[in-house]
Amino acid sequence: MTSHVELQLDQLKRKILSYTHVDEAFLGNQLQQYAQFELKKGETLVKPNQQMNHFYYLASGCMCYYKMEDGEMKVLEFYTEDVFFTDLISYVNEVPSTHYLKAVEPTLVFGIAKADAERLFTASHQLERFGRLSMQEAFLKLFTRVERMSIRSNEERYLRLLEKRPDLFQRVPNYLIASYLGMTPVGLSKLRKRLKTNAPVG
Repeated sequence: MTSHVELQLDQLKRKILSYTHVDEAFLGNQLQQYAQFELKKGETLVKPNQQMNHFYYLASGCMCYYKMEDGEMKVLEFYTEDVFFTDLISYVNEVPSTHYLKAVEPTLVFGIAKADAERLFTASHQLERFGRLSMQEAFLKLFTRVERMSIRSNEERYLRLLEKRPDLFQRVPNYLIASYLGMTPVGLSKLRKRLKTNAPVG
């Protein structure tokens, strides 16, 4: 019988193949380089002053990527199933992280050490292409989010999140959603109430 972890590894393999073509037998062997990390709700994967030396794939669950600024939590991103993620600045520049990566719910991730990833990229041009594209994608998501935050109103950001990622509202506490949107929990509550009051009847 195929185990749950084997199914998740197969999911990881399919994700890599969505970026580039790699011989599946060769790729199957290379997946053994990925370590498995099972996180309980509230457990931290990375925290400030810790060196980020893994590139991760989120198989199931939800991770919150945030920093503390003047004692206040600033949520930058939520990572959910079937994405690659890391703390890019720490990983690329090999400096200690200034952020947290914490599980919002029970979470399973697979991670490959940077040194192992670079050996694989040297061994396979196609895997090197996958590494480059997946890293670019992770960077563009954060860059695009920062740009959106600067030009959109609270209401526009809220409605976009509701449209694009409605599952987050069932999976993530309101105070984290509010931080992600650049609002206070009270501000988010008032916005929701106003939108509900102004919603068309019937």
